[in-house]
Amino acid sequence: MSETGTTTTSRRLAPASALVGDALPRSASPGSRVRTAFLRNPAAMFGIVLLVLMVLLAALAPVIGPDGYDQQDLRGRLKPPLWENAAGQRAWLGTDSLGRDILVRIAYGARVSLVVAAVGLGIGGGLGALIGLLAGVAGGWIDTALMRLADAQLAMPSLLLSIAIIALLGANVWTLLLVLSLRTWVVIARPLRSAVLSIREHEFVLAATSLGASRARVAARHILPEAVAPLIVMTTAQLGALILLESTLSFLGLGIQPPAPSWGNMLSSGQPYMTVAWWVPAMPGLAILVAVLGTNLVGDGLRDALDPRLKA
Repeated sequence: MSETGTTTTSRRLAPASALVGDALPRSASPGSRVRTAFLRNPAAMFGIVLLVLMVLLAALAPVIGPDGYDQQDLRGRLKPPLWENAAGQRAWLGTDSLGRDILVRIAYGARVSLVVAAVGLGIGGGLGALIGLLAGVAGGWIDTALMRLADAQLAMPSLLLSIAIIALLGANVWTLLLVLSLRTWVVIARPLRSAVLSIREHEFVLAATSLGASRARVAARHILPEAVAPLIVMTTAQLGALILLESTLSFLGLGIQPPAPSWGNMLSSGQPYMTVAWWVPAMPGLAILVAVLGTNLVGDGLRDALDPRLKA
């Protein structure tokens, strides 16, 4: 009876063990899990499609408008979308008050708006990451001084600070990059410093410190790799904000100066024609909407993929 009972029990348990083994596949690497979670997010994929369209539009600007962005045709001014001139050239998004093709100007404006925002994000994000890492690792008076500097800048609205700097230094591309960088570093440094303070208390960091590793080595080898994920999320989320800030400053006449096209100054020049030719201000506004929406969706997708606990 004992042997029979044991055999029967083992036969019953064997299929259950096999099922458990089949249900628990080998764990994937963290990078693979993040990639899979991101690719399965439909909103993030839609954001990627929008950003790819904007990048392709900027890259193909010379093909879309081989005559340049300032080619005028006064006989074809304020023509609606899909209008075709005598030479058989079609203005897919219509023409502005000087007869310039709006699609061509949006394509060249994408080069300006996206590149300026990306460069400003790179400079400000790199500076903010360095300051946040330094403040979190060093602590003491260094942390206090850097965070009080960040608090002082956050106390002033970013738009007012940008206007003051441009009024002092003049409206040009370099001043615009300075303004965007100053807008970025502070919103990167503070959250990253908080993440570093949390990572610094982990056991592997304490173990490396107790073994005599220097602060620089601990920061570079142990803290920084763990802080890459929140850093990626923060920088991606800031790209849309910088596109909006650059468009706002150009709309106010403090950013990219005409005749060079920028989505902001195109929106400003088309404002008087809102009731006469709605497409003149609407099309660059739509381009801003698509670019900002794409960056926000990608940022949200990266956040959910890198930290699934935030989905709730």
